Amino acid sequence: MLEPWCPVPFVAWPNPALPGWAGSLDLVVVLAPDGSDVGTASAVAEGVRRGCQVVVACPPSSMVAEHAAGRWSTILPTEAGDPLATAVVMLSYLDQVSLGPAADAEQVAQALDDVAIASSPHRDLAVNPAKMLAIALADTNPLVWGGSVLAARAARRVAESVRRASGRTALAGDAEHLLPVIEAARPRDVFDDPFADSLGSPSELRPMLLVLDDGAEEPVVREQRGRLQAAAAARGVRVETVVAEAPTEVARYASLLLSGTYAAAYLGIGLVEEG
Repeated sequence: MLEPWCPVPFVAWPNPALPGWAGSLDLVVVLAPDGSDVGTASAVAEGVRRGCQVVVACPPSSMVAEHAAGRWSTILPTEAGDPLATAVVMLSYLDQVSLGPAADAEQVAQALDDVAIASSPHRDLAVNPAKMLAIALADTNPLVWGGSVLAARAARRVAESVRRASGRTALAGDAEHLLPVIEAARPRDVFDDPFADSLGSPSELRPMLLVLDDGAEEPVVREQRGRLQAAAAARGVRVETVVAEAPTEVARYASLLLSGTYAAAYLGIGLVEEG
């Protein structure tokens, strides 16, 4: 999430221990939603020992918080245990020190509420965008694309949710990764049985292009979106678009992510009922 905004070099470090070069001139940023991970606590303690500036978002009474205590440490207290909520807390802090994007928690919460209301199980199919998207996904192998950095991240998370819910192939990637899959799809024949795909095995399902649109209008984004949509039209591949209209980039990311998560959940329910 920091790539488009952070004015200094940074490294996303996935390993449990800090890199050997981390020292007193470095800022260590840690997200620990539940605060009980031993590896994270060890890394935080190592950062404190080396004299790094350490910022940790975690429950205030957790093991990670205990290991973060130090002269150059800042603990941002969290309670929800949710990764997105923890990320918003951290991003709000980084925004205040001019290292990250604007991440107003109220705007993110409002964006999530809007999606939850629109996609509620109590809303009828005809006016429920998540249920309609689940139906579109039901007889396809989805290809999920987002043009901006955050939309692309949301695409990966949505594809993961679809895979977990359905056990089917769901790919997320850049345009050059998805184009070969679309172009390899067999063109539709007007004489094809419209129900044949839904009766076949998952390997026989046609691809569907799912575009996550967060309003990014950079020339490269428009060009890639146009190429994908043109290839889909040429091969008769269905295209669905999820649009986020929240006021900030992080809120739009949250909106896209939750919209896809709702659709994946409805898809999983529908497939179980079919079985």
